[in-house]
Amino acid sequence: MTEPTFTTLVSRWYEQNARDLPWRVPGIGAWPILVSEVMLQQTPVVRVLPAWHAWLARWPDPAALAADTPAEAIRMWGRLGYPRRAVRLRECAVAIVERHGGRVPDQLDQLLALPGIGTYTARAVAAFAYGQRHPVVDTNVRRVVSRAVAGDPDAGPATTPADLVACAELLPIEPAAAALASAAFMELGAIVCTARSPRCPACPVESVCAWRASGQAAPTGPTRRPQRYAGTDRQVRGLLLGVLRDTTGPVPHQRLDQVWHDDVQRARALAGLVKDGLVEPVGEESFRLIGDGPVAQPLPG
Repeated sequence: MTEPTFTTLVSRWYEQNARDLPWRVPGIGAWPILVSEVMLQQTPVVRVLPAWHAWLARWPDPAALAADTPAEAIRMWGRLGYPRRAVRLRECAVAIVERHGGRVPDQLDQLLALPGIGTYTARAVAAFAYGQRHPVVDTNVRRVVSRAVAGDPDAGPATTPADLVACAELLPIEPAAAALASAAFMELGAIVCTARSPRCPACPVESVCAWRASGQAAPTGPTRRPQRYAGTDRQVRGLLLGVLRDTTGPVPHQRLDQVWHDDVQRARALAGLVKDGLVEPVGEESFRLIGDGPVAQPLPG
């Protein structure tokens, strides 16, 4: 399979069928794109959209977020899930202000050095915000390349250096075209070449897909049962964090005791929130969201 055949077909399809998402607006800027990439980790677009709009309305640039408290970042994150991302995003904003004058850096090594920014997110920002040629590889991209190029129905459980190489080989040399192709691969995996029930007749590369040519059947069901939520520590953590999010300042231990009947499980969940840097004790009888107070101002001189 040659690069023009596969990549050109997917890129042309993307230009005609891409979803209209606000972080894809030309010239939107690196900060909104970075925020979207962090929010989209393990979270559907439909849930991210309102949170992204609210976040950018309050903190339109890294300096605005860096000047606010970690507690407010957690509050604004709401029920988006995995709230540690909110704290890391604020830490990232602080680093951008301190190291780069408040501007999201455009160099890959500088992006990788930011708190909470991993291999995927750094390359996504470099490609989508700055139009650079980098392989942007998430689960969707790995699945598309695995099926269409390698002929395997599923990719491995995690991104490897080999995945980055395989994707890079498919990218056009011209950086802007490569960035568009990276977005196209991702979109194809998200809405057509899905993990279960892929829509092969609607796929722009069905005729050159190695997996379709092999005659292998599509996966038809989940390979593992969905994780139970009710009654788990995750549910208890969510209940505790909900009370703390809805309260400014310290919350007495007695009030937190009311959210869950099992003392041992509740204590374990609360200890986990403290360990994860989301909650902190205040004295011996109260807890609050981390940094739930005025941002410390530097001493004069």
